[in-house]
Amino acid sequence: MRNERVAEASRLAGTVLDEVERGVVGKRDALTLVLAAILSKGHVLLEDFPGLGKTLAARSFAQALGLDFRRAQFTPDLLPADLTGSFLYDQRRGEFEFRRGPVFTGLLLADEINRTPPKTQSALLEAMQEHQVTVEGETFPLPEPFHVLATANPIEYEGTYPLPEAQLDRFLMRVSFGYPSSAEEYDVIARRLERQREEVVLAQVTDAAGLLEMQAATETVQVDPSVGRYCVELAAATRAHADVLTGSSPRGSLALVLTARAFAVVRGRDYVIPEDVKAVARPVLAHRITVRPELWMTEVSGRRVVDEVLRTVATPSTLEAVERR
Repeated sequence: MRNERVAEASRLAGTVLDEVERGVVGKRDALTLVLAAILSKGHVLLEDFPGLGKTLAARSFAQALGLDFRRAQFTPDLLPADLTGSFLYDQRRGEFEFRRGPVFTGLLLADEINRTPPKTQSALLEAMQEHQVTVEGETFPLPEPFHVLATANPIEYEGTYPLPEAQLDRFLMRVSFGYPSSAEEYDVIARRLERQREEVVLAQVTDAAGLLEMQAATETVQVDPSVGRYCVELAAATRAHADVLTGSSPRGSLALVLTARAFAVVRGRDYVIPEDVKAVARPVLAHRITVRPELWMTEVSGRRVVDEVLRTVATPSTLEAVERR
């Protein structure tokens, strides 16, 4: 029996990607991964060189998904209260009033997250994991849906604070856009000249309630036990790899299942196949792997470890059909 909820979510996902690609040219695969993370109710770390569309991608997704959008520019002097908000004294009423920070939004762009000290970085931990913030002992729930798209520059290390493993693990995946081809780069120029303005205005495809329904539909996607075990074996293999100091935690195998499920929705299916897992394995697992210190100056990396694990772990048979309940 056809899952109509998943079919509608898949249709909307395709329309969202088409709309976002009007702003971010030629990055369909990377944009698909970001949307899969959003459908999985997760957060994304966009790590790439400057000028490759990271900020534009975040703003474009907010427009297409109809989410409130706030941008927080992370700097060395940024304080936790600058993100979460704080209590201010209202002289007219004679009492303290909580003024909400930029974290109270549908989609938060944490721009250059590695430029702020760990104390401020950690202010995002509770928000990302618990969807709430606690200020002076009082807890405030965040709006639903709530997603963080954080950006990081991998080439400038002076004045930066590398994200600790505990916070990296809070990101469902890490995505890079990479440089465009010559044709795509010219397309960026041609579109800018054609619209005669700097900002890109996109059509709204859905809204917050619609995204919540898409996420609920994603929860109904079927995962065969063989695929679930495959995800566990991939994560476990990263821990046993000879070049790895610490491999993926069980949170990584769960992230694999959740993201592969959303990727299946984008691909128009209501069940997961091993190829869905392979498509998301690198962005989901690579940032959860720490290579041995003596290998830091070599070509060994988390991405390379994931590629080797994908080659060595046996792939279950492709599921051409799944029994419908």
